Amino acid sequence: MKKVLVYFTQFGSALGGGEFTPLAFISELQKSCKVTLALNWRSDVSRAAETLGIPLDMSLLDVVYVKPRNSLLRRLDAVFPVCRTWKLKKLAKKADLCISTANMADFGRPAHHFVYLLRHFGDNAFCDRLAGRPALRGTARLRRKLRTALAEYFLRPLLGVRSSRKILADPREKIYPTSHYVEKIMRDFYGDFNSTVFYPPTIWEPSLPAPARDPLKVVSLGQLFPEKRLMEIVALVERARELSGLDLKLSLAGPLGATPYVGKLQAAAAEKSWLTLPGPMYGSEKERFLRSASYAVHAERDEAFGISVTEYLKSGLVPVVPDEGGTCEIAGTPALCWHTVEEGAKILARLASDAGFGKEQRQFCAERAELFTRQVYEKNQHALLAGILDSIGEDRHP
Repeated sequence: MKKVLVYFTQFGSALGGGEFTPLAFISELQKSCKVTLALNWRSDVSRAAETLGIPLDMSLLDVVYVKPRNSLLRRLDAVFPVCRTWKLKKLAKKADLCISTANMADFGRPAHHFVYLLRHFGDNAFCDRLAGRPALRGTARLRRKLRTALAEYFLRPLLGVRSSRKILADPREKIYPTSHYVEKIMRDFYGDFNSTVFYPPTIWEPSLPAPARDPLKVVSLGQLFPEKRLMEIVALVERARELSGLDLKLSLAGPLGATPYVGKLQAAAAEKSWLTLPGPMYGSEKERFLRSASYAVHAERDEAFGISVTEYLKSGLVPVVPDEGGTCEIAGTPALCWHTVEEGAKILARLASDAGFGKEQRQFCAERAELFTRQVYEKNQHALLAGILDSIGEDRHP
């Protein structure tokens, strides 16, 4: 039986699209392989799998932790992942195949790396460009170059840790961006690398009888974080109400943490009778919530993929999404993509008030949803992992 090492960060209380990939891969790999899951921190893997509806045999899964417990070593590992890398290399020696589902990880041998979160890429210059921060100048730029040179040419080689840049530059490594959007921005920065776009798991499927759909209900589902730009969604729906003259209602579902941003959203809901915050949604409650609405609005612009948008499509919703990031790739038509809040409001207002346009887009979205069904994903995942397993032994170790 082949031995596979899968690396991920951790499974916390907030479960999103990134957590699907390692669990879905392990579920598939356990059918023919002995799997070891390497995590940074202690996690309730069983609870995460159950919450996300992914079958795992925990009795056959070895779970190990690669981040140090010592506070001093932990601070060092945050800058240079020395302890993590050494532990992964040690584990990799016993494995036939290594897979990172959290960006590039140094296993000390060629491996398969699935892009996870661009904001956690471990490369300051790349993250600066992604965030749109201006390029450093003068002495600040010189200090950055000196630090980078010190890290790349002295500290990392001395400690035996390759950077993301070094891994990407090695043609024996296999990189899997989550969308063509991600592949493009990575290539624009790093140049060419050995890549194959692979959409992440979108395995949630509606299964209950369809409830009555409210023709004026708009929803958004996910974490209530600033990067989700939820106040833009509120402004967009408010403007669409003005343009259409219709009583559109917005419901933002997600965990109501005690944060300033959630407080801001709660204050807005207290002022606007058409805005509600129902809290987190999982399982059948989530399905009823999504299928009771007619439209969804998404606002995060630099999202690598956007699993929530696939869930909107599969729920029969018409999503209105930004014209940047992976979500417009999912929507598949410029007719539903907006750049400014005003543009998004006009799209939503037209969907709600123009019966012909609304019917046309709803039919398009129903056809688009077929590309993201669980059946299609599992077929693609099976073919991908079967090909990876068949290729064991073809790569030469460094």
